[in-house]
Amino acid sequence: MLWVVWIAVAVLSLVVLGALAYNLLGAFQRLGRELAAAEQDVRPFLDQAQATAARAAALQGERRDDGG
Repeated sequence: MLWVVWIAVAVLSLVVLGALAYNLLGAFQRLGRELAAAEQDVRPFLDQAQATAARAAALQGERRDDGG
C-alpha cells in the first residue's frame, strides 16, 4: 500500500514540475516578444541619437581642423 502512495507522490510531483516548466517557457516567450516590441518602439529614437552624435562629431572635427 505504501508503494502506491509513493507512486502517487511521484506522479503528482512530475505533473507540478511539468506545469512549472510550461509556464516558465511561456514567460520566456512573452519576454522575448515584449523585448522585440520595445526595440521596435525605441529604434527611431536610437537612429536619431546616432545620427546626432555623428553630426556632432563631424562638426567638432571641422572646428578642430579650422583651428578653433
